[in-house]
Amino acid sequence: MPDAFSNFADAPLLPARAPFAILPHDSNALSTTPKGIYVGTGGNVTLRGVDGTADVIYKNLPDASYIAVRAAFVRATGTTASDLVGEA
Repeated sequence: MPDAFSNFADAPLLPARAPFAILPHDSNALSTTPKGIYVGTGGNVTLRGVDGTADVIYKNLPDASYIAVRAAFVRATGTTASDLVGEA
C-alpha cells in the first residue's frame, strides 16, 4: 500500500510510526524513547523522563488517556495503569 507521508521527516508532534507495548520494569530502560504514552486502562504511571533526575508519578489517569512525555523508564513499582503503548 502506498504511503502518502513517506517523504516527510518524523517529528515529535507527528503520528506514531512504530507504536510498541510498554511493560513496566523497575530497572530496565525502555528500548525506544517514545513521543508519548497511551494508557489503555487507567491508574498511576511512575516514570522518569529522558532528562529527568528523579521519578515522577502521573496519578489517577483515566482509561484511554495520553501522557505527552519522552520517558526513559516506566517503573513497575507505583504503576497501576496497564495496556501501555509507547508512541514512536
